[in-house]
Amino acid sequence: MKQKNFIFGIRPVIEAILSGKEIEKLLLQKGLRGEGFRELFKLCQELEIHFQFVPAEKLNALSKQNHQGVIAYISDVVYQRLEDIIPFVYEQGRPPLILILDRITDVRNMGAIARTAECAGVDALVVPVQGSAQINSEAIKTSAGALYKLPVCRSRNLKDELQLLKASGVRIIAATEKGEKEHTDVDMSGPVAIILGNEGTGIAKELLTLADEQVFIPVLGEIGSLNVSVATGVILYEAVRQRRPE
Repeated sequence: MKQKNFIFGIRPVIEAILSGKEIEKLLLQKGLRGEGFRELFKLCQELEIHFQFVPAEKLNALSKQNHQGVIAYISDVVYQRLEDIIPFVYEQGRPPLILILDRITDVRNMGAIARTAECAGVDALVVPVQGSAQINSEAIKTSAGALYKLPVCRSRNLKDELQLLKASGVRIIAATEKGEKEHTDVDMSGPVAIILGNEGTGIAKELLTLADEQVFIPVLGEIGSLNVSVATGVILYEAVRQRRPE
């Protein structure tokens, strides 16, 4: 029943969920009915599994087998909870360093960012459930395996994660072209979470309003901005520089 990194069929998907498999993405055929579908739908609601209704043509293009209107992508990594990671880091006597990616959709950028984050000692990578690149085998390969080592947290609402971080004494630093200070002019030696956004639209306004600092990376050439994975490296290693003991 398994093909590549997805499984298909109502009962196999239900059993995968009940066995504790991490579901990266769940596609359900529009207009699906029946007792099995109702059981699956109820399970998704109870466990807060994100799903998407799609036309039958999309499912048929993914699998020529009898998918019964259901295809689930199994995650290649085990997701963790940010509320568990923060106290653990504090208990170790270290200031948390968290990286939050708002709607980074390119798989290779995701992998490159994760590789840099792991090398820089980031404690957790936080991504949204919707609007984010799938963490699949390509992302893992691009990350050089870092996605197996770096704790990854998925959030249904990044705003909730920022509020949790602020309540835990973590300062929020947003990297944006409209920032008021250069990235080297803010203190990142303590507990910080750094947000980077989509290359086209940037960080969502509702997240920017929660930031304690908005910073920019100076660009001296004619091209107006850096690739998001490169920008991540620049900012993270400024944090590394500030946090290293003198």
